[in-house]
Amino acid sequence: MSNDKARREIENLRKIIEKHDRLYYIENRPHISDQEYDLLMKKLKALEGKHHDLVTPDSPTQRVGGKPIKGFKTVKHIVPMLSMDNTYSADELREFDKRVRKNLPGQKVEYVVELKIDGASVSLLYMDGMLEVGATRGDGINGDGITRNIKAIKSVPLHIQGDGGVPELIEVRGEIFMSYKTFDRLNKEAREEGLEPFANPRNAAAGSMKLLDPNIVAKRRLDIFIYGIGHVEGAGFKTQSEVLSFLKERHFKVNPERSRFDEIEEVIRYCDKWEKKKNDLDYHIDGMVIKVDSFKQQRALGVTTKSPRWLISYKFPAERVSTKLLDIKVQVGRTGALTPVALLEPVHVSGSTVSRSTLHNFDEIRRLDVKIGDTVIIEKSGEIIPKVIKVVKEKRTGHEKCFKVPVKCPICASKVVKDEGEVALRCENVSCPALLKNSVLHFASRNAMDIEGLGDAVVNQLVDKNIIRDYGDLYYLTADKLERLERMAKKSAQNLTDGIEKSKGNPLSRFIFALGIRHVGVHAAWVLARRLHSIENIAKQPVDDLTRIHEIGDVMAVSIYNFFRERANKAVLKKLKDAGVKMEEPAKKTRSSKLEGKTIVVTGTLSSYSRDEIELLIRELGGNASSSVSKKTDFLLAGDSAGSKLGKARKLGVKVIGEDDFKKLISGA
Repeated sequence: MSNDKARREIENLRKIIEKHDRLYYIENRPHISDQEYDLLMKKLKALEGKHHDLVTPDSPTQRVGGKPIKGFKTVKHIVPMLSMDNTYSADELREFDKRVRKNLPGQKVEYVVELKIDGASVSLLYMDGMLEVGATRGDGINGDGITRNIKAIKSVPLHIQGDGGVPELIEVRGEIFMSYKTFDRLNKEAREEGLEPFANPRNAAAGSMKLLDPNIVAKRRLDIFIYGIGHVEGAGFKTQSEVLSFLKERHFKVNPERSRFDEIEEVIRYCDKWEKKKNDLDYHIDGMVIKVDSFKQQRALGVTTKSPRWLISYKFPAERVSTKLLDIKVQVGRTGALTPVALLEPVHVSGSTVSRSTLHNFDEIRRLDVKIGDTVIIEKSGEIIPKVIKVVKEKRTGHEKCFKVPVKCPICASKVVKDEGEVALRCENVSCPALLKNSVLHFASRNAMDIEGLGDAVVNQLVDKNIIRDYGDLYYLTADKLERLERMAKKSAQNLTDGIEKSKGNPLSRFIFALGIRHVGVHAAWVLARRLHSIENIAKQPVDDLTRIHEIGDVMAVSIYNFFRERANKAVLKKLKDAGVKMEEPAKKTRSSKLEGKTIVVTGTLSSYSRDEIELLIRELGGNASSSVSKKTDFLLAGDSAGSKLGKARKLGVKVIGEDDFKKLISGA
């Protein structure tokens, strides 16, 4: 085939494939089968393979491929991607409207109201119509260059299509998200492979954007809604509505669920309508976004250092739904504590389908007066574990059954005990399979030894087949042994043994936490590592000396002392030491005491730190990284997409700071 004929054929195939991509991924009305689509793509790849000079960056074949990259380059946004101020009530929306109208005296104001997609914000830079750069929001000024990952999302146009002129440069902004259907499929696959499932669709979408292999990103079937522009050259727009219409005409995926109003009461009614309708969608929304439509008025209103004055986010309150409590089962945790769990008739709430909910302890069952067969109200906001908050006693039929508090462990039938001053019942049989499975899972978890691939399915087999008798045995597993497990391929077995080997060099604080010493959490483990520097030193400490360490109380000190005197624990520690696991580290120079004695809660997504990194930094600077907001909280560090903790902090009058303020605080600026 001549080069000219090949060029025409390639251009024609690209147009056909782009058309079907648009129909399938943007308009949701596919016209051909997957098999027919695959044949078109195969034909295009074959032609481009024979005519390498005709391959262009915007060809559908260039969405994925190549080797994983080593890291992301930093990209500076042309216009900062500011965060949004959040509001939680109709009255706060009315206050926003008053501020807007006060600063635009005598002017007619129109608002565009859009769904607030719960995902990851990105910037797409098109030059002369071609997608050149894709970037995360980052800190609003700089983001990570994730162009290859962006190209792996088929609802993102590789070049601007449609009739009419193309701007010389346009920075398009959107929200990457994952549908419920895709999220459920991804988690099902994770469980089958023995991996830890994602907590919710937002985490899955944001986490996927950080992957260094676009081929994996492509398999996750992420999606995008475009919500506006940051900068444009070669075109003029007067309103947000005009921009959204332009983008839709150019085949960008724009959410159709939006409206324009000139009265705030109409805005409030529209928000109320979507609070009731949100569960009809196949993707998660956590509120509404209200924007002044006119760009001229937006410029007049201006911005603060953090957020625009012409825009506000209305966050839906924590969702409550009713469902039937089908049964109450008892789980045994890694410390032997028995926890009642409500088995529920599956119900969709705040971004996921819920079929289980913790009841915390047996006193809680009595307090709520929960019976098997009751209709109950459950609550789950954003990323919080669902909980039963109320029984609808009016719906009782008389057929409900009282729950009997167990006197024996449901796993090993050993007699359970209740320590003085504690609520929990506990199994103290160290050979109980439940304790073993949970202690191994805890040992391998992210905040502990972080052994990827060691999930429920693998651990269950290792324990049930008597391959391991404690977590020390993990370091004596071989790839050959692991290959004998169900659903464990040769590569997976090797990856797991590599992960176990890598974990030997983890920081001492992680290792201490991994041991599962009762009452010793992440922070206490860090305190012990910083003060005593080795397992040997910790093991030698009498109770009185342990209690002299700041933040190690009497109960924790006794627990630590007892742990290191148990014969079985000594044997496991010897196994770990013989295997080469790191059990000591030199004293580190204290970085600073700028946060000494401060209790800090972190919420939302930070651009410069992961959650583990920021909490570790807070501790290194002498602070206490807490997980819940109370009157004792010194301040809340709020990142992007801050959740219900922000609302609680405001109600309690707790000081709220952003990431830039935090950096200034710890630098002394």
